[in-house]
Amino acid sequence: MTSQADYYSQQYNARASIPDHPYIFTRWLKDSMQVRRSQAALFDLAYGEAAAERLDFFPASRGDAPLLVFIHGGWWRSLDKSDFSFVAPAYTRAGFNVALTNYTLAPHATIAEIVMQQVHALAWLYRNAERYDFDPNRIVVAGHSAGAHLAAMMMAAHWPVFGADLPEDLVKGGVLLSGLYDLEPVRHAEFVNVDLKLTEADIAPLSPALMPQVHPAPFITAYGALESDEFRRQTELIAGAWSGSHRGDIPLPGLNHLTICDAFADPEHALCQAAIDLIKEIR
Repeated sequence: MTSQADYYSQQYNARASIPDHPYIFTRWLKDSMQVRRSQAALFDLAYGEAAAERLDFFPASRGDAPLLVFIHGGWWRSLDKSDFSFVAPAYTRAGFNVALTNYTLAPHATIAEIVMQQVHALAWLYRNAERYDFDPNRIVVAGHSAGAHLAAMMMAAHWPVFGADLPEDLVKGGVLLSGLYDLEPVRHAEFVNVDLKLTEADIAPLSPALMPQVHPAPFITAYGALESDEFRRQTELIAGAWSGSHRGDIPLPGLNHLTICDAFADPEHALCQAAIDLIKEIR
C-alpha cells in the first residue's frame, strides 16, 4: 500500500515525471537571455528592502496600457524571474506592460512571508503606475505552479488592509497556470516540505481555494493534459471555489507541468490568446 507521503510526493514531484526537464530549463534560460538583450526593459527595480524584493519591467509601446504581473514558480524554493523573461514579448507585442517579480526563496522565507512580499510588489507597482506609465486600474496577475498559488493569493487579498490608498479591486483579473490552491497535500509531500516546513496551522491562511474572492476578478485556469491527478484536482478546486468569476479552463493536450509555460508565451497558442483576450476585456 502506498503511504500518503509517498502518494503526494509522487503526484507533486513534476520534475521527476518530466525526463527532459533540464533541457526545458536550459531552453528557457537561453530564450530569456535573448529577450533581455533585445527588448527594452528595466531590471531589478526594488519594491522592498530585502535582496530578493526586485522586479523586472517590460514596457508597452504606448502609455497608459494594462499591466500583466507574472509570478514564477519553483515550489517557492527555486528559479528566478530572469528565467521567465521569455514570457514577456507575446504580451508587450499585444500592447501590455509586463512585470516579473522575485521573492526570497524557501527555506530562507516561509510561504507566508513570500505571500507578503508579493503583496508589497503589487502595492509598489500600483503606487508607481504614473512613473512607469501604465494604467493602475488594469492590473492582471498571472502565475505558474507555486507562482499561481501566489497569484491566487493576490486575488484573495483585502487590499485596503495593506494601505488605505489601495483599492479593494486592485487585481482586475488572473491567469492561473497549474497551481497549488489547497496546501494540505503539500505538507505531506516530503520532498518539498523539508524546505517549506508547512504545519497544519498554516493551511487555512495560505490556501486560496479555502478563501472567498473579496473582489470577483475574472480569471482563467489551465493545466497540462500530461500532468498528475493532483494538479488537475487543484485546478478544479479553485475553479469551483471561485466559480462565479471563472471564465474557463483552457485545454492543453500534449503539454506537461513545464511546457504549459511555453504555451503561455506563444502568441499562436490558445492559452496565450485567452490570456490576451482576458486582459483586453478589462476596462
